[in-house]
Amino acid sequence: MVTELRYGWTTGACATAATTAACTALLTGDFPDPVEVLLPKGKRPSFALATEELGDGFASAGVIKDAGDDPDVTHGALIVATVRAGEPGTGVTFRAGPGVGTVTLPGLPLPVGEPAINPVPRRLMTEAVERVCSAHGGTGDVVVEISIPHGEELARHTWNPRLGILGGLSVLGTTGVVVPYSCSAWIDSIRRGVDVARALGHRHVAGAVGSTSERVVMQLYGLPETALLDMGDFAGAVLKYLRAHPVPRLTLAGGFAKLSKLAAGYLDLHSKRSQVDLGLLAELAEQAGYPALRGPILEANTALHALELAHAEGLALGELVAERARRVAADVLGDAPVDVDIVAIDRAGTIVGRA
Repeated sequence: MVTELRYGWTTGACATAATTAACTALLTGDFPDPVEVLLPKGKRPSFALATEELGDGFASAGVIKDAGDDPDVTHGALIVATVRAGEPGTGVTFRAGPGVGTVTLPGLPLPVGEPAINPVPRRLMTEAVERVCSAHGGTGDVVVEISIPHGEELARHTWNPRLGILGGLSVLGTTGVVVPYSCSAWIDSIRRGVDVARALGHRHVAGAVGSTSERVVMQLYGLPETALLDMGDFAGAVLKYLRAHPVPRLTLAGGFAKLSKLAAGYLDLHSKRSQVDLGLLAELAEQAGYPALRGPILEANTALHALELAHAEGLALGELVAERARRVAADVLGDAPVDVDIVAIDRAGTIVGRA
């Protein structure tokens, strides 16, 4: 029996709920529980409070993030908002508490030195504060501090350090809803990586499928860490974003099997969403003048097995796959002023094809 995957809530939605509760308590002395929030597409979810504290001049509320069935590193994290009165006329201002990062590099949608609380969550929290203050006679001048216990440790499993977001996690979300396995956070990190690289003036960036291919491409070109994009399986996300926000040169690096999928025209290289096309590999061998390899390659166990069969006969199949993958990438980039090259490796990290 197939069950539908359960949606979850972003850190931004949880922070908005916590801010709403804390601001209400600051003005009234009582915490609403559960607390309802209004999200961009009209959803009105309610959140139970996990923590609440009312002190001298401040109120604090916490919400446990439920990411649904998405494998989100922040699932189960406590998102805490502490609200205090601000200086008259300052409106809603934001601070990074423990576990929330600070922006240290240009190119992100926030200035250097700002808490890593993205624009949409800021807008949601600001609108929530305005509604609460309007209902309870507040001025609307408040300081909102967001903290995430253990956030600095969790952030080591994200792309924040590479993006120059130091000290903790980011408060993210554009719709407030986490769609299971949409990998929207990963794709957003790819885009922010391109933005940072462009802001720093890098003329060459590289998207690597994994840590081994990243290490190879670093050694090959001597690129700084800020020029490296954590592409994973999302070759299409890299190519499409660079098509609109070009950098003069792009290198795509990965294992032979993954890049053979790109050569076949797949832009999502995950095993659940694309498969190695042994027929294409057999066709490439045949076109290169090795028709006897067609049968063995079609019966190969894996792409690497096909590569080994080709090498045994003196055919550099990796070079052919790299060239075909480069043409696919160039087609996606279209007229964008981006020169693209491909580096294919085997499991040991040896380069088996370049184009």
